[in-house]
Amino acid sequence: MSYAPLKRLTGRIAIVTASTDGIGFAIAQRLAQEGAKVIISSRKQNNVDKATKSLKNEGLDVRGLVCHVAKAEDRKKLFDEATKIGGLDILVSNAAVSTTVGGVLDCTEDHWDKIFDVNVKSSFLLAKEALPLLRKSKAGRIIFISSIAGFHPSEFLGAYSVSKTALLGLTKAAAVQLARENITVNSVAPGLIETKFAEPITSNEEMVKIAVPMIPMGRVGKPRDISGIVAYLASDDGSYVTGENMIIAGGMSSRL
Repeated sequence: MSYAPLKRLTGRIAIVTASTDGIGFAIAQRLAQEGAKVIISSRKQNNVDKATKSLKNEGLDVRGLVCHVAKAEDRKKLFDEATKIGGLDILVSNAAVSTTVGGVLDCTEDHWDKIFDVNVKSSFLLAKEALPLLRKSKAGRIIFISSIAGFHPSEFLGAYSVSKTALLGLTKAAAVQLARENITVNSVAPGLIETKFAEPITSNEEMVKIAVPMIPMGRVGKPRDISGIVAYLASDDGSYVTGENMIIAGGMSSRL
C-alpha cells in the first residue's frame, strides 16, 4: 500500500529511541516524511549508521546516535543533539527488552530488574529529562510505545507484560501532570507486528497458525501500521488527545 504522507510536522524536532529497525525505524521514517527533523538511535553503531544512511537516501532530515537508554550519559547525548538543532517537540520512547521467557512469577530478580530498568525506568527518565526542552515547544509530545501484552498478558512473556502495563499507568499520570502545559502524553500499544522481536512467532508456521486466528483482522501487522498513529499523535491533529493508550492490534482483545 502506498501513500503520500502529509506534511504535518514541518519545523518539528523529534527523538525516537530504538529506531534503527522495526517499529522504531518505521516511526522515525514517517515523522521525517511528514517534515520533522528526527534523531534516531540504537545501542550499536553499525545499526545506527545503516539506518541513518537509508533514511538520508530518501532525502529525509535525520541524524543518528548510539544510545543505550539505561545509560544517563547516552540519554544526555540525545538531548544535547536536539538542542544543537533547535530544541525538541516530540519524544517517542520505543526501547524495550524481554530477557526471559515464562510466567511472571517464574522470573528471576535479575531479569525483572533488567526488564523494568529498560522498559519502565528508562521511559520515565527520558520523559523527565526531555521536559526542559518540551516546555519550550509550542506543542510538546511524549509518546510511549507499550504493547497489547500490557492489556492482555502473555503467558510466555510475563514480566515483559507487566512492564508494558506499567507504561499505561505512567502515560495516565504524566498526562494529568502536563496537560496544563500543553504537553500531551499518550501511548501506543501494538499487537503482533512483523519485527525481529516477534520473529519467534512470525517466522514459525505453526505459531502463526495459532496466533493469527486470535486477530480478528486475520493478519500480522506491519511496522508502518504503527507509524501512522504516532505521526497523528505528534501532530496538531492530535493536540486534544492526551492520557490515551491507543491499541493498534487488528481487533485483538484489549481490556485490562
